[in-house]
Amino acid sequence: MTEIAIEHDQPVLRTEVRGNVLVITLNRPHAKHAFNGALASALSETLDRYDEDTATSVAVLTGSGGTFSSGMDLKALLTGERSYTEKRGGFGIMKRPPEKPLIAAVEGYAVAGGFELALSTDLIVAARDARFGLPEVKRGLVALGGALFRLPRRIPYHAVMEMALTGQLYSAERLQQLGLVSRVVDPGSALASALELAATISENGPLALRATKQILFHSHAWTDEQAWAEQRRFSDPALRSEDAKEGPRAFAEKRKPSWRGV
Repeated sequence: MTEIAIEHDQPVLRTEVRGNVLVITLNRPHAKHAFNGALASALSETLDRYDEDTATSVAVLTGSGGTFSSGMDLKALLTGERSYTEKRGGFGIMKRPPEKPLIAAVEGYAVAGGFELALSTDLIVAARDARFGLPEVKRGLVALGGALFRLPRRIPYHAVMEMALTGQLYSAERLQQLGLVSRVVDPGSALASALELAATISENGPLALRATKQILFHSHAWTDEQAWAEQRRFSDPALRSEDAKEGPRAFAEKRKPSWRGV
């Protein structure tokens, strides 16, 4: 267990490695995991280590105490504190998510910047009673953490418009119907379900996982003609690796692959 950035005698973020899965837990329950500078820096630094670590291939992001994140810490904002980092942007993730897969395990509320935090991940597992939304317009504010351009790429345009313009909250089941939430589970079991999903993903080649995520993440900006060349930037390192030889070899020998991440 690694603890980072102490606040009120508690770490603002905790990490734990389970097999080859990294669990990242937001830990400002007194503020409903609202992001201040310390939490943004802690998440950014954790993601840096995650991207560099060959021992972990999938990560799960969750919040302690039954909620995900209420967004930006407005009290910290009023004192001039900023909840972003130069390298990764808002909350230490929004501008530059990790290169490797990241799953959000959502209990309680993921609203405003907390929703945009979930949108910075690759898959969302949510408790049935979880609530999501962009209430910024209710306060005369604008959601600038990526939701207004990421959501239209993932769910229907008019559904995004209604969500963003009304500022209303939506259930996990409704967002699953729209294709945004991958799994809806019983309250209290989002992390367990996300870990099951992570375990399934982590059985695959780590370099292939990284390349696959990067191609999917960047593909929206490519024309079909560009995509044929651009995807090779990410796939070539994986296809030239020892793991790319180990996978077919293990298949031929009828055994599980022994991935090395090289």
